[in-house]
Amino acid sequence: MMVFDFSFYLFLGTVITGLIWAFDVWVLAPRRNKVVQAQSDIHQGVEIKRGGKEPVIVEYAKSFFPVLLIVFILRGFIVEPFRIPSGSMLPSLYVGDFILVNKFAYGIRLPVWNKKVIETGEPERGDVAVFRYPRDPSLDYIKRIIGLPGDHVAYYNKVLYVNGKPVKRDFVGQYSGPGQSHANEYTEELHGNQHAILLQPGRPSSLEGEYIVPEGMYFVMGDNRDNSNDSRVWGPVPERNLVGEAFMIWMHWSGGVEWGRIGNMID
Repeated sequence: MMVFDFSFYLFLGTVITGLIWAFDVWVLAPRRNKVVQAQSDIHQGVEIKRGGKEPVIVEYAKSFFPVLLIVFILRGFIVEPFRIPSGSMLPSLYVGDFILVNKFAYGIRLPVWNKKVIETGEPERGDVAVFRYPRDPSLDYIKRIIGLPGDHVAYYNKVLYVNGKPVKRDFVGQYSGPGQSHANEYTEELHGNQHAILLQPGRPSSLEGEYIVPEGMYFVMGDNRDNSNDSRVWGPVPERNLVGEAFMIWMHWSGGVEWGRIGNMID
């Protein structure tokens, strides 16, 4: 499945500049050399720069191709930056956080086609994953993986159940951070790892139900449980839509830099 996003245009730019450079090396440059050599033979004793002048488009291609290639490899196979646009992952991630995503955590994939070619690992419960929104693959979403293929997930009265057992959580206190008011903060434990979630007291939950996660799919939820558009609404995420695992906040900008968030690891 090809997606026409930034990665596609980065790939296209890399290919075009690379082809221009290659065409110059194999076709245009030899022709220029022959012309210059002929002129040199006619005008003996006149020093002429061998190779002649390169076309402007070739000069630009040679300048941009190495940069585009390096960025394409880094973004496509190693790490990719994303910006958090909404509060669905509060209190773990704030609006304005810039995060880094490990692109090979769930397998090495071909950029643009997003086809896995090498197995490197599988998602685990509790991972914060970036994926292509199933209803519109041109959009990237970020949520926490709650259910693995074959899991039974239930959500009733704001309590999460996985395979028939309630997920352990502890009350922390009233949330005092940005982006959300009148919410209580809890720590929740999935797969032995703890993370924070938000629940709004007095607000009835309209996203209740039970789900069996199909093979090859993953059930995801936002940490801001009462304010998240997730698998409770549009179903599980296909494995082929996974982009990578979010692991670090490298910058925060929301009208100014918040230095205290820079370098924080994502639980």
